[in-house]
Formats: sequence, structure tokens, C-alpha cells
Amino acid sequence: MNKSFLKFITDFGPLAIFFFYYYNNDKNLSIAIPPLIVATIVALIIVWLFEKKIPPMPLVSGILITFFGGLTIYFNDPIFIYVKPTIINIMFAIVLYFGKYFTKEPILKKIMGKSIPLNDVGWEILNKRWMYFFLSLALLNEFIWRTQTEEFWVNFKVWGMLPITLVFTAFQISLINKYKINE
Repeated sequence: MNKSFLKFITDFGPLAIFFFYYYNNDKNLSIAIPPLIVATIVALIIVWLFEKKIPPMPLVSGILITFFGGLTIYFNDPIFIYVKPTIINIMFAIVLYFGKYFTKEPILKKIMGKSIPLNDVGWEILNKRWMYFFLSLALLNEFIWRTQTEEFWVNFKVWGMLPITLVFTAFQISLINKYKINE
């Protein structure tokens, strides 16, 4: 099986299943979350079967979807699924902030240093920008779920956060070009 096709199916399959159940059952999270959890676990198993490992991001995401989705179902309260993006983004910001105290350099440099050659000043700035970005996304998620309808939040979570992240990423190109190390 083509590796990029497998990645596409395992990344977006659970989301497609969630939307199918959400929009075909009167926009009911209680009905849509169990198939999302099952599809996420199946996707992780498929990745493991083909790759013999599960990358950290899909694994953490799968654990959090299962945990927060399970809490939403158990307590019959959507607040748990609403706050999942807030908690994840805050966790990312905390890791970026405190990571350098454990690794002696910005975490982003540890993760992406081989693919993006920046000097130390560039890595510090980029790390801070991403930290603030994740905090901003957490605040935006809190604002949206507390002030808008559930359907609006579901659509924002899927169709809003990704474009916002892509636009933010594109705005980092000038910083990368400014602090790039010419090899």
C-alpha cells in the first residue's frame, strides 16, 4: 500500500467518520464520538501493522481523543471534547517554554533542526512565536466554544484551526529566511 495514501486514510478517515455520524444524526456529539474513537484506534492499529511503530503525534492525539471522547460519553457532557484543543495547545506551549531548560536549546530546534538550518537567535524567536501561537489557539478555542453553537465549534475545530495554522506557518517564512544558516 502506498505510504502517503495510508497516511491520508489514517489521518483523515476518523474525521470523515466523525462528520458522517455527526451530520447524519441531528448533529449529535454523543452519537458521533464513539465511531470517532473506534476509527482512531483502528487507524493507529493500521499504522502499527504497516509501519511497526506509531509516530508520537498520532499516538498522543489518539490517546487524547479516546480520553476526552470517553469522558464526554461517560458524563454525557460535551465540555470534555470542547476543552481538548485548549488543553493540547496549552501543553504544546508549555513544552516549548520549558523544553529548553531540559534540552539546553529550543525544542523546535531539537525537532526540526536537521530540516531547517537556523542560527540560535532564529530558533529562539521561532520557538517563542509558536509558543504564543499555541496559547492564542487555546484562548480562541475557549472563546468559540463558550460563545458559539456546538455546530459552529465543530466546524471551527476542523475547518478553522487548520487554515489558521497554515497561515501562521506561512508568516514564519520571512523569519526563517532572515535567520537561515547558509550551508
